[in-house]
Amino acid sequence: MLKIITLSILMIFQQSHSTMTSIHEAAGSDSLNVVIRLNYDDFLRDYQQTINDDVELKVLRSLSPFPINLADSYINLKISIYINKRHLAGKLLNIETAGNDVILNILYHPPRKSKNITVRNDILTGLYSNVENLTIIRIGDFETGKKFTKKHNEETFVLD
Repeated sequence: MLKIITLSILMIFQQSHSTMTSIHEAAGSDSLNVVIRLNYDDFLRDYQQTINDDVELKVLRSLSPFPINLADSYINLKISIYINKRHLAGKLLNIETAGNDVILNILYHPPRKSKNITVRNDILTGLYSNVENLTIIRIGDFETGKKFTKKHNEETFVLD
């Protein structure tokens, strides 16, 4: 819990472009919930650069709420989760806005016995050289916080 509070406070005071990602077991199921929070304008710019740079930002801004099917393909390109070296596809459940931020809720279905998790976080890395993707992982008794950057965007964690 202290890690979550510390990372949240660091995110507020950062001068760089940052995101906050939480990867945790869904209560009462074997699923993983992933919650990503980032600046809405950064999300639109990254979406535009990643998916369709022919669409103007003002067109993307006019999509309110932002279509889940469009954001779903973006998320599956930007966040990669592997459990026991098996790639998981995420399903975007909903998109919320909070002030200038967008919050994306994604569901993943991992295999029952998870020995390790590899996380790759490429959100905003194509836009900014100083991006910090702050990530918290809580699975079973395992909990850690990690800062992913443009140069260090992937890591494997042993869950045992």
